[in-house]
Amino acid sequence: MKKKLSIVDIANALNVSKTTISFILNGRAQEKRIGADLVEKVMKYVAEVGYKPNSLAKSLRTGKSNTIGLMVEDISNPFFASIARLIEDRAYKNGYKIIYCSTDNDTSKTQDLINMFRDRHVDGYIMAPPEGIEEDIESLIKDGMPVVLFDRHLPGVKTDVIEVDNLFSTYNATRHLMDQGFKNIAFVTFASHQTQMMDRVRGYQDAMKSNGLRPTIVKEIVFNQDEEQIMGPLRDFFKGNPDVDAILFGTNHIGTCGLKIMHEMGLKAPTDIAVISFDDYDVFKLHSPPITAIAQPVEEIADNVITVLLEKLNDRSSSPKLQSIILKTDLKIRNSSLKNAI
Repeated sequence: MKKKLSIVDIANALNVSKTTISFILNGRAQEKRIGADLVEKVMKYVAEVGYKPNSLAKSLRTGKSNTIGLMVEDISNPFFASIARLIEDRAYKNGYKIIYCSTDNDTSKTQDLINMFRDRHVDGYIMAPPEGIEEDIESLIKDGMPVVLFDRHLPGVKTDVIEVDNLFSTYNATRHLMDQGFKNIAFVTFASHQTQMMDRVRGYQDAMKSNGLRPTIVKEIVFNQDEEQIMGPLRDFFKGNPDVDAILFGTNHIGTCGLKIMHEMGLKAPTDIAVISFDDYDVFKLHSPPITAIAQPVEEIADNVITVLLEKLNDRSSSPKLQSIILKTDLKIRNSSLKNAI
């Protein structure tokens, strides 16, 4: 294998000190009063031999890698994928590259990924965090690393957070179903103690209580990478609750699984069961009938996340006030939840 050139090799070939070569390659020639002729000579040689700097070594010298670690629950999920794409575009325009990864809401995996990002000297972290990594994030903050959380927060961890108003979102959606005359309304979601999920359940429960409807039906299903492990409990829920006339799904993933089970069982929305899902999705717009959805402001979330992180990266000297930004969602009402569409 051909030996990779180093700064020392270039210095020896041109009979110039490695410190001078380093200053030139790092754009500090003018600052160090290095002559233009020497700069031209070095840059010409570098181009001829095809020298590529070691980015990790450079980050150790400069203290910056110009990379950001982005950790989400599942990068294939349309919600997270859309946000990641927008963050990447904005970051790139500001001189940063993004390294993505999926945590699968697994605490141990997330801790391993944080260590990987540390080894690669990323400049900042953006996370939709699972439970159990509070100490890991506090350690990053203690070491001066900017950390921005989004989609959910970790109680007790003091850092910047961008979220939506989950509680009002499900309260509002449940009230919409009530206004349409549905009474046996169920909330179906993944089992989770994460803040966004707990708020979504609470919003649904508060709406049910406000209208004196009993009982509240909450079905929590354990997340599994094997979709059939999600479909099975959903199938049992539909069979075991024939009186349910409306369902609010807590995420787009469980919403699409629920629609598959309804199709399998010959159930139609809203004739048999009215349907609303959290997180809008192109599939919901194309479904027959189109599915009512709680649309999160994806562009606004991404813009706030990267803006807050860039502010921290560009001003490490000060201690800016921590920001907790809560954004509004939009209930996209479509035929799946309208009784007059029956």
